[in-house]
Amino acid sequence: MIVSKTPYRVSLGGGGTDLPAFYRLEKGAVVAAAMQRFLHVAVAPRLGPGIRLVHEVIEDAPDAASLPHRIVGEALAAAGIDTGVQIWTSGEVPPGTGLGSSSTLAVGLAAAFAAWNGERVRPEELARRACEVEMERLGGALGKQDQTIAAHGGLRYIEFHPDESVVVEQIQIDAAGLRAFEARVLLFFTGKQRAAGSILGEIARVAPARLDALRAIRDHAIGIRFALEASGGPDFVRIGEHLHEAWMEKRSLWPGISTEEVDGWYASACQAGALGGRLLGAGGGGFLMVLAEPDRHGAIREALGHPLELPFEVAPAGARVHDLREGMA
Repeated sequence: MIVSKTPYRVSLGGGGTDLPAFYRLEKGAVVAAAMQRFLHVAVAPRLGPGIRLVHEVIEDAPDAASLPHRIVGEALAAAGIDTGVQIWTSGEVPPGTGLGSSSTLAVGLAAAFAAWNGERVRPEELARRACEVEMERLGGALGKQDQTIAAHGGLRYIEFHPDESVVVEQIQIDAAGLRAFEARVLLFFTGKQRAAGSILGEIARVAPARLDALRAIRDHAIGIRFALEASGGPDFVRIGEHLHEAWMEKRSLWPGISTEEVDGWYASACQAGALGGRLLGAGGGGFLMVLAEPDRHGAIREALGHPLELPFEVAPAGARVHDLREGMA
């Protein structure tokens, strides 16, 4: 059996500028972190022909093209695997919560199937294969940041260029600064799950007429990078300002990205001392990220009514593969 382990992600800024509708015109930029929550994909031989997929339900199909779960089916086809395998997927967070679950799955599948085929694949190639499945084979209105951070791990600054190249750089922050950053991030579940495709599709549709706004969102991501890498340690006040300003920009341009309830939560968090924040993912639901000094966390939790909370810690590595015959790859 082969098992891949791939982190989910938290996007800190620049989302939307990783869409082809923007980066094919000019550079996009994102700051994102892989987190210590993982999706696992296991692949094993199947006795006899066909494919069996076990996730929330069990799917049996004679071949990859017939598999109802299209991300898995297209990932199999891209890897040249058509029959004779069993696949299990299990994630530590539910889909539709703004943590990049579909792309985490695409990267985890690419890693597992590469190992199945005897390949050792670098993170940039895993991300490319995941993007091929989601954006080309399935025609999704998606960007490239989720696949990139899931494949690379860590806390990263990522650029997307018109020639389709992607540049990934580790944020230069020492261990103490990273711990301080982790200690100031709160993740609250809004209780709502949503599909990102329709919101991202609308962002892509209006992008040519909203270039100034998208440039501002990109520049806030660059500002977050500089504030994280400040010489005296992370400048959390400045990071909060960038988060807040970018979130206000997105809300004004795409009203469907937020809800009255989320707006109320965010306003309450700010009144209780939050430095800034944003709704993760495409919007409409999922997790609300709040940046605040630790001594304000209790007041913020109280103001929001103690919603379900997810601890935050950066995962230093991206997708990894465990081959039971060979050990960790």
